[in-house]
Amino acid sequence: MEVPQRFGPLGHEVTRGLIAAVRDTARTEIMPHFRNLSDDMIDTKSGPHDLVTLADQRAEERLARTARALLPDALIIGEESVAANPALLHDLAHATEAVIIDPIDGTGNFVSGLAVFGVILAIMQGGRTVFGLLYDPVMDDWIMAAEGAGAWLGRPGQAPRRLSPPPPVTTDDARGYISLSIFSPDEQRRMMADYPRYGRIRDLYCSCHEYRMLALGSADFLYTSLSKPWDHAAGSLIIQELGGQTLAGDREGYDPAHPRVPLFVRANRQSEISPPGAAN
Repeated sequence: MEVPQRFGPLGHEVTRGLIAAVRDTARTEIMPHFRNLSDDMIDTKSGPHDLVTLADQRAEERLARTARALLPDALIIGEESVAANPALLHDLAHATEAVIIDPIDGTGNFVSGLAVFGVILAIMQGGRTVFGLLYDPVMDDWIMAAEGAGAWLGRPGQAPRRLSPPPPVTTDDARGYISLSIFSPDEQRRMMADYPRYGRIRDLYCSCHEYRMLALGSADFLYTSLSKPWDHAAGSLIIQELGGQTLAGDREGYDPAHPRVPLFVRANRQSEISPPGAAN
């Protein structure tokens, strides 16, 4: 059994169908291209570091088809479809149900042949995120959460294992992820002056794996100035179900339809961690 019984508002069969679709898409559309991309399979979007590949596009198309079959009334929001038509994102605030897809999170790593990329899937109902999935195509495992049902680690052919919250930490011991390059130069200088206060700071260039590391207890926080729903809807729910906390701008909680920045996520809400620069 790969999904707990009575797992959240989507129901057992829909949840299993979504997981199966993600696994199948990774097997057929993503992994065959890993370390096997020709130049004509790679393009850019908003800038030279914002990459998209044939694998991103085909994976999103395939996942969207399955999502429509399982949830026929849902709005489909995919990173690549929004890149082609940004107006789609405005519909999220009015949708009764929505499926949010990041077909390959960490595309830059994928293009570079670095095995730190994943598939992110989130479901919203009534303006709330009710299901989130962080899938690792390389290892074929996933972390998932449903509203009110906890966060779980899933592997093929195994019973899912419920995850426990990591212990609270203080800033001096905190390990975290900061996407420094997306802040302004002035913000970067102010933040870097604060770096010695922390135990360790890294950047995986992949929200999927950064949230996975928070959920598995290998990191304590993340901080970013970008809050796109395909990057953060699933992970924020998973951290919430673990007893963590997301601060978006001046509010607690993450709203994919109205994302605020900066985004500061603590794996344990009892941790005494502040964002870099907050004490300056």
